[in-house]
Amino acid sequence: MTKYVVTGAAGFIGSNIVKGLNARGIDDIIAVDDLTHGDKFRNLADLKIADYVDMDMFYELFAEGRFGKVEAVFHEGACSDTMESDGKYMMDNNYTLSCGLFRACQEQGARLLYASSAATYGGSDTFREAPECERPLNVYGYSKLLFDQRMRRELGPGLAGAGRSQGRQVAGFRYFNVYGPREQHKGRMASVAFHQFNQFRAEGKVKLFGQYGGYGAGEQVRDFVYIDDVVAVNLWFLDHPDKSGIFNLGSGRAQPFNDVAAAVLNALGNAGDAPRTAADFARQGLIEYIPFPDALRGKYQCFTQADLGALRAAGCEHEFANVQTGVARYMAELARA
Repeated sequence: MTKYVVTGAAGFIGSNIVKGLNARGIDDIIAVDDLTHGDKFRNLADLKIADYVDMDMFYELFAEGRFGKVEAVFHEGACSDTMESDGKYMMDNNYTLSCGLFRACQEQGARLLYASSAATYGGSDTFREAPECERPLNVYGYSKLLFDQRMRRELGPGLAGAGRSQGRQVAGFRYFNVYGPREQHKGRMASVAFHQFNQFRAEGKVKLFGQYGGYGAGEQVRDFVYIDDVVAVNLWFLDHPDKSGIFNLGSGRAQPFNDVAAAVLNALGNAGDAPRTAADFARQGLIEYIPFPDALRGKYQCFTQADLGALRAAGCEHEFANVQTGVARYMAELARA
């Protein structure tokens, strides 16, 4: 039976990848995570796995070949807190462990599908998988960029899979603003849609940042991508083992935070009525604009939009949900929970 590994399996993206594999009838999955914060177990409780291994044990055991033949590793485990200032901790988790995992995958013939991040672009206004576009604003973004650079160095431009790669697939995905079910454990790092769902339930309104960076209130724009689309692209690459590289994984569509707020409110507080705009909701007092936090000044991306050229050139034609569609789907999931 073909065996798979998912690191960060109890996390947001990792657990959804396990769910996506289960939907294909695949359950010979080794789930790797750190359950110090035990509530994350909920993300795995309804899923089928073959084994659970603590992250402190896994990497050494895997390097020793203790898990037998593994077809592919979905490496989602990382410290993803963009406000984390402990650079040593960040680099140990996001770079050093990943380098060791890459070496072990190459030695054992396992494919590596790993999580990079749009934070590698940071202060850039162009989001293309090229060194001249990469300007991280925090140590999280740098840790992800450094591993991407290491993969380029190891495997050559474009991660062609030649030389030391022995032809085994290595694909890195620069996730943009992912939102959707199974992110409830992330606290302040959860998506704006998740926070707005809870704000509306608690206060009857949602909050957005006011003007900043030359953008009006709520008009900062991001590439928001629904989790089901992220899983679909990961599984497309699983189905195409000849495709290697570093790829943006966003919708390719920049939308303002106002669109997210309007989608949340249309789903939760405007059922059955014609859709309203953010301006409509602001006039009703259902959207509140708050001062931009000093702690984020100079560290905040006001605009992101994935260039999907490399993804399309690889042959992946997946169509991504827009904010209106994805957020409505997400709100329905949260309301049922």
